[in-house]
Amino acid sequence: MKKNLKILKTISPFNKTLEIEGDKSISIRWALLASQAEGKSKSYNLLQSEDVLNTLNCLRILGVKVKNLKNSCEIIGSGLNSFNYKKKIVLDAGNSGTLGRLIMGLLIHSKSTIMIKGDKSLSKRDFLRVTKPLQMFGAKFKTNLGKLPITVHGTNYPKPIKYHEKKGSAQCKSSIMLAALNTKGKTIIKAKKSRDHTELLFKYLNIPIKKKITKNFDLIEVKGGKKIKPLNYNIPADISSSAFFIVLTALSKNSKLTIKNVNVNPTRIGVLKILKMMGVKILVNNKRNYKGEKIANLTIKSKKKLLPINCPVELNSAAIDEFLLIFLVAAKANGVSYFKKLSELNQKESPRLIWGAKILKMMGVKTIVTNDSIKIFGDPNLKVKKNIYIKKFLKDHRVFMTSVVAALIFGGKWKIFDKDSINTSFPSFLDKIKSLGAKID
Repeated sequence: MKKNLKILKTISPFNKTLEIEGDKSISIRWALLASQAEGKSKSYNLLQSEDVLNTLNCLRILGVKVKNLKNSCEIIGSGLNSFNYKKKIVLDAGNSGTLGRLIMGLLIHSKSTIMIKGDKSLSKRDFLRVTKPLQMFGAKFKTNLGKLPITVHGTNYPKPIKYHEKKGSAQCKSSIMLAALNTKGKTIIKAKKSRDHTELLFKYLNIPIKKKITKNFDLIEVKGGKKIKPLNYNIPADISSSAFFIVLTALSKNSKLTIKNVNVNPTRIGVLKILKMMGVKILVNNKRNYKGEKIANLTIKSKKKLLPINCPVELNSAAIDEFLLIFLVAAKANGVSYFKKLSELNQKESPRLIWGAKILKMMGVKTIVTNDSIKIFGDPNLKVKKNIYIKKFLKDHRVFMTSVVAALIFGGKWKIFDKDSINTSFPSFLDKIKSLGAKID
């Protein structure tokens, strides 16, 4: 199979309905919590991406019984701190920061040293945001200057902690919450706002948790030691994966798309709010509650006139994975858009703020970039008429997929390298694109 993708034509108008695979954040959290439950948990629509498959494999190495079937996944847990494994094991998180950081929280009670490693991209990312609070529980870590590979040695007597999480990192917050399960007492987290899938799962499982919402921070209290019941879960479609098709539809000519059963958790829909402020037509239908999560069908229609935006910083956290796509919308808006306080984008699989500006520059879009902001000078008549090569992006799946969307909208002759990068989060992405009528090679 070729590793590179060529796109030579823009997409023709379409009117379709799509179903997108399960939410990656929930898929990984479901698996980790199911491993700590007492009994058999079963999930449907579990995302079959490398990040999730690596999660299941790590659990197997830790002695958990996992059966990943065609239409469902079963995990048989034996309760808190029930991992049963050989000495000196190595857990490979691959490209997944969610897996690498969250599983550390479950290992603070580990009986012997465990090494966690990742791929080239993940090994460049900051893990001090997790090891620093987890050390307070009593666990010990040996890091590579705060990066992977990291060895973890647990403590026999993990103690509850108080911690102020200032980055808005859901992964850090969730890792602390998972660690708190193995303590006797209350762990208190003052956390900058971020996605709340872990809190919702805790509430549904009746794990003792209290949450007080303030303007800038959430105060979360978790009491450890309670048995966890098995969790059967039909995982909704991923809003981050859906966003590629939302933007593709909005910027294409005379097109309409409905995406079914999408997770529209309020902490994840920053992209919808921002796009609506920019004039994109998005209808939210059949909204309902499922085990604490909000689910809905989304209908998107093409929009000729798009507005520039001075993006409110309070929406950054809820749209952090979608900004590369939002930048494409800004490139076609009638005016100058400004996005600021986005330094966290450069802490992702690749330095995404830098890459966002790089893609726009190759397309001929004027930008002004700092280490945490970008101004985009939009052009409603923007058309690309040259060759563009996208490569050496640390196999960041979102850079690849954003480039595909850009090529199909703006034209030009694109060659996009490392096609297999999509396997980390959205293996069927290109099949979905082709189902809308796109001509890609």
